Amino acid sequence: MYAITGVTGKVGGAAARALLAGGQSVRAVVRNADKGQVWRNRGCEVALATIEDGASLSVAFQRAEAVFVLVPPNFDPSPEFSEAREIAKALHSALAAARPKRVVYLSTIGAQAREMNLLTQHSIIEKAIGDLPIPITFLRPAWFMENCGWDVTPARETGVVPSLLQPLDKPVPMVATADIGRVAAELLQETWKGHRVVELEGPHRVTPNEIATTFADLLGRPVRMEPVPRETWESLFKSQGMKNPTPRIKMLDGFNEGWIEFESAEAGSRKGKVALEAVLQTLIESR
Repeated sequence: MYAITGVTGKVGGAAARALLAGGQSVRAVVRNADKGQVWRNRGCEVALATIEDGASLSVAFQRAEAVFVLVPPNFDPSPEFSEAREIAKALHSALAAARPKRVVYLSTIGAQAREMNLLTQHSIIEKAIGDLPIPITFLRPAWFMENCGWDVTPARETGVVPSLLQPLDKPVPMVATADIGRVAAELLQETWKGHRVVELEGPHRVTPNEIATTFADLLGRPVRMEPVPRETWESLFKSQGMKNPTPRIKMLDGFNEGWIEFESAEAGSRKGKVALEAVLQTLIESR
């Protein structure tokens, strides 16, 4: 039995579907019973738990061959990352009690970075569960290609897409959520000892200009990227409702300046199969 958290999202759903396609038994861990029904209809066992509640997680992880842990994103954390610290405690207690044979934790590129930024949330959780005597894989994917979903409307309506990634010709490690879910399912079924890191990106690195060119090809209209001046980011994010935009700003600096990178760099990362064009086509069709 493979317990999958985040199963209602793109990555967790892809992992669960891959396991089911391979004839494996899946326990879908959901926050809401109604959202679990679609997975029950697919033949999954369903468990109710929240990522902040160690007791419910422990029950959900009991008797699992392996567990896939996906923490919901928090784009506006407290300055002390208190939310991530509470989740780390809950996960540690749940995994220590349930003792699954293996764990795959969905972390992020740059989790090893020393400078505090939005991705530090995963660094905190990696460190917290890293002392458990359970085989753990820290799966560190690149920037999600699906983040381009925010770009569909401006690309379609004005042909000008604001870009926080800059300079516009700088290649950025990106990956499709379908690849992340597929690789997660593969890793869950492997056996290993101790703790390991697997870094994952797409077939090739992508520049913001390439995103614009791909949109142009798919939409049949001119599309270009326009950099958003960094000095406007704080006021922009606050106008969108963020209370603490500094971690997000520092994360973007990390990508743009190059200090958010894989430990093994591009040469040492695992490469996915899904190209940017396929992801953008799906995003366009869904909007």
